[in-house]
Amino acid sequence: MRRAPATPENDLDADADPPARTGADADHIAELERALTRIAHMLTRARRHDRTAAEAGVDVDRANVPLLRLLAEAGEPLRLGEIAARLDVEAPHITRQVQRLERSGFVTRVPDPCDRRAQRVRLTTAGADAVDAMRAVGRRVIRDCLDDWNSDDLAALARLNHRMVDDFLRHADDPPPGTR
Repeated sequence: MRRAPATPENDLDADADPPARTGADADHIAELERALTRIAHMLTRARRHDRTAAEAGVDVDRANVPLLRLLAEAGEPLRLGEIAARLDVEAPHITRQVQRLERSGFVTRVPDPCDRRAQRVRLTTAGADAVDAMRAVGRRVIRDCLDDWNSDDLAALARLNHRMVDDFLRHADDPPPGTR
């Protein structure tokens, strides 16, 4: 829950914890956690990936899709360490993924213009085409599943999902409760 900005009237409790959630809020939070768990399970199933990849005509491992999408969204080549940090995984894992993607022709390494000793990873045309094809299939599936939703509901869903992800990212590195 967001607190009002500090003013002379409410500044006395500026360091106080936010107000406790109501019972109804707790029920909503529980339902939201349940829905998010169902979504995560549905989106990460191997069968779903295999069907999407086949429809897109792309031969790419499920584990490599987030890396390809990250490079596509970054719009510029990234260092291995930056990729690992953004995907929140260990660097050796990214090194192995990049090697597989290089062999598949989806990425290539390029010199880092700021440090001749370092390299960056960028999508090849085949990699960009693979991401575009996977996105097109994903968007078609979403469109088909939400076909009876009106435009206002779709806009609200997109806006609230972005807001939720932004808030989750903002709190991702917070220490666990009780250790502050």
